Amino acid sequence: MKVATQQSITAIESIEAILVDLPTIRPHQLAMATMQRQTLVIVRLRCADGIEGLGEATTIGGLSYGDESPEGIKLTIDSYLAPALLGQDAANVHGAMARLGKVARGNRFAKSALETALLDAQGKRLGVPLATLLGGAVRDTLPVLWTLASGDTARDIDEAERLLAERRHDTFKLKIGRRSVREDVAHVSAIKRALGERARVTVDVNQAWNEADAATGIAMLETAGIDLIEQPTPREQRAALARLAARFVVPIMADEAVCGPEDAMELARIGGADVFALKIAKSGGIFGMLRTAAVGDAAGIALYGGTMLEGSIGTIAAAHGFATLPQLAWGTELFGPLLLKDDIVAERPVYRDFALHLPQGPGLGMALDEDKLAHYRRDRA
Repeated sequence: MKVATQQSITAIESIEAILVDLPTIRPHQLAMATMQRQTLVIVRLRCADGIEGLGEATTIGGLSYGDESPEGIKLTIDSYLAPALLGQDAANVHGAMARLGKVARGNRFAKSALETALLDAQGKRLGVPLATLLGGAVRDTLPVLWTLASGDTARDIDEAERLLAERRHDTFKLKIGRRSVREDVAHVSAIKRALGERARVTVDVNQAWNEADAATGIAMLETAGIDLIEQPTPREQRAALARLAARFVVPIMADEAVCGPEDAMELARIGGADVFALKIAKSGGIFGMLRTAAVGDAAGIALYGGTMLEGSIGTIAAAHGFATLPQLAWGTELFGPLLLKDDIVAERPVYRDFALHLPQGPGLGMALDEDKLAHYRRDRA
């Protein structure tokens, strides 16, 4: 008689990567692009014991933002990563990810989606939330900011006032860098004056300024009382970021400049930032994000939970990881699901009292709405 081993019971039987196009509630302006919709890559990983794990990879603005696009992520998973995992032990997450590291360099977004799916499956298998697999959550809610992106000062102020009154957000980010420095500063400063001390106001330049423009802009923003400046200069220009961080009191945050622990080490060495923006996708997964966070924490650099504007699955995956961090001084921007008109999960994440509330079910605590998935998947025809 053949006796089944634990590995055969938890072997990975199939992996599906699905492109999903979801409408947004508004055009979302970045320095390099304007998003009219959001494309998610949803991963469904099925195991021999009947457990299914879910994952997600999402980018901002396609290739105008970074090296991976939704179509490229799906192709990478289908052609290279999924074949390497079939038959492997889904319960050995580190072993599976080490195998992927040998199959493909980079491709962090694709790997992050697969790691999430493996962790979701293992959490379901053991009947515990994903955060428990990471050692346990130290918080069950996460402060969440909102991006004001109409570009119209009066409209942005009205929107911020409404969200404050609804107790949904009390920190607001503005994406700048498309207009002249002085126009952007005037817009942001007017919003900060209107909100006063009732709300934090931060800006994200998305690498749009050179060092001279950044010095001018940051000086004016600091005078206006802006609370945080995110990635003012291109990610490759670490020395410029360090000079700006040393020059101004307002905190400078590295986002695109810090992906993994190696980037974090170098930025900490040169004093390149006061704050690190953490994202599971750009770190290659939750474990990579935790390693990056540990470097920043050890160096006395404040931490911030960033987003790639993921849908509900990717957002909740990040939330489980951020919930385990000992320090998270700047909260998060996990508002991606709120930017979507519709969703593909049975129950959307809960936002109230200025925070995202962590689901308590096993794994991610999320389930797909099969009808919505069928409607929004790109290959539905």
